[in-house]
Amino acid sequence: MPDSSPAVNPPAHSPRARGGRVPPRAFRTRAPARTAAAVACAVLALAGAGLPSPKPLGVGDRLFPHLGNPGFDVRSYDISFRYGGAGSRAMDARTAIDADVTARGGLPRFNLDFAAGEVRSVTVGGRPARYEKAGEDLVVTPSRTQRHGERMHVVVHHTSPTRESADGGWVRSRDGLVMANQADAAHRVFPGSDHPSDKARFTFHVTAPRELTVVAGGLLKDKTRRGERTRWTYRVAHPMATDLAQVSIGRSHVRRAKGPHGLPLRDVVPKRDRKALQPWLEKTPRQLTWLERRLGPYPFETYGVLAADVSTGFELETQTLSLFEKRLFSDTRAPSWYKESVMVHELAHQWLGDSVSPRRWDDVWLNEGHATWYEWLYGAERGGPSLTSRAKKAYGKSDRWRKRDGPPARPHKPTPGNKIDIFRQSIYDGSAVALYALREKIGNEDFARLQREWVTQHSDGNASTGDFIRLVNAVAKKDLTKFLEDWLYGAKTPPMPGHADWRSA
Repeated sequence: MPDSSPAVNPPAHSPRARGGRVPPRAFRTRAPARTAAAVACAVLALAGAGLPSPKPLGVGDRLFPHLGNPGFDVRSYDISFRYGGAGSRAMDARTAIDADVTARGGLPRFNLDFAAGEVRSVTVGGRPARYEKAGEDLVVTPSRTQRHGERMHVVVHHTSPTRESADGGWVRSRDGLVMANQADAAHRVFPGSDHPSDKARFTFHVTAPRELTVVAGGLLKDKTRRGERTRWTYRVAHPMATDLAQVSIGRSHVRRAKGPHGLPLRDVVPKRDRKALQPWLEKTPRQLTWLERRLGPYPFETYGVLAADVSTGFELETQTLSLFEKRLFSDTRAPSWYKESVMVHELAHQWLGDSVSPRRWDDVWLNEGHATWYEWLYGAERGGPSLTSRAKKAYGKSDRWRKRDGPPARPHKPTPGNKIDIFRQSIYDGSAVALYALREKIGNEDFARLQREWVTQHSDGNASTGDFIRLVNAVAKKDLTKFLEDWLYGAKTPPMPGHADWRSA
């Protein structure tokens, strides 16, 4: 994310015998069904007996304390949505989660992040489970304790609200929907473990009116037309954080092309704007080549630009399909070099933020500082200000940002009611200035090697500020811990190496 810029309803559960034939209608009776239901209720009541009152839990993130969930590690999501059209305020949905139980004593109960939508049923291992809400958590009590090391299968039938929300999630476009889940909004769309440290593989199934086009992250695996509706299935090949999920539904044109080494590219734009936007889309292969020379091979199975007719105030690096406001490209006031540099910012995130994801939200400077660095560098090559001039200008404001926003690696907590408030100038330009200082300290050659090593060592995983400092020390062959801690955590901006005349107001 750069700096801000202008399924059909499931039937109710009814226990069925696992063997034998169904008796003739004349001999059927309701009594066994009532008995089975009573037994099921009794079992679920016993399962919850003796447990404390449900409450929101989290994985200990300082900025978002209730995000993520302890006791299990999600391996995969299989999510189905049924979109009724522009007038619908919610979609029927089904989210299936496979997760490994990591709690040593097992899980008699567990939490899922889910802030919006109606829950209709929950099963664990195919058996009905109790559920209740606690804050923005869905608290699930299975019929038996889930054992340590066990793979548990959770299915939630729910709705996914599509009405506009300041908290994010689904965003209405002129002709459909897109997702904007960062940093704390994926659990407005589907239940799960909504923290970047719990990455998983995703499959999306979306049923929509046949005149609409659905595109999601990853590659198209199936497309089936049934009457007036089409069911689309997409699968993401690499682990992904929940905030990076993307599904686009609308009257869209999908442009297909090839990138470096035959990489499949697919861009999604409103049909009426396909010709006007094509010159911008054609720039992606060159941008990919430019970044591959600095960061190594592109890390995923596909890439594309999603230029949506939305007003979000930001662009977003959703994995394999970056979200852009269409007006970024149509705004005649913005120079070409600036638009291209913003494209590179989101593309750089595919390596730095998507493949290498932050361990905690305090580590988000690793995403945004690096993406801003490459935005500055590319912009300078395309006619914008030089890298040094942008770094000097940002340095001059750095003390002000640190006081207002917090230092790069310890931002102030978001203001109530504004969850994306952590994305402030200190995280973007302030972090890029810290990287500029590091390059001045260790030299171009070591800095370039550091960037490639960072991506190689942590691809498809998570990494922290501590991991970055340790790698810097290894590459530079000297202990720069104090130097980096001053730049990343200090209340005042340190002197810039090699530029004693630079001042921060």
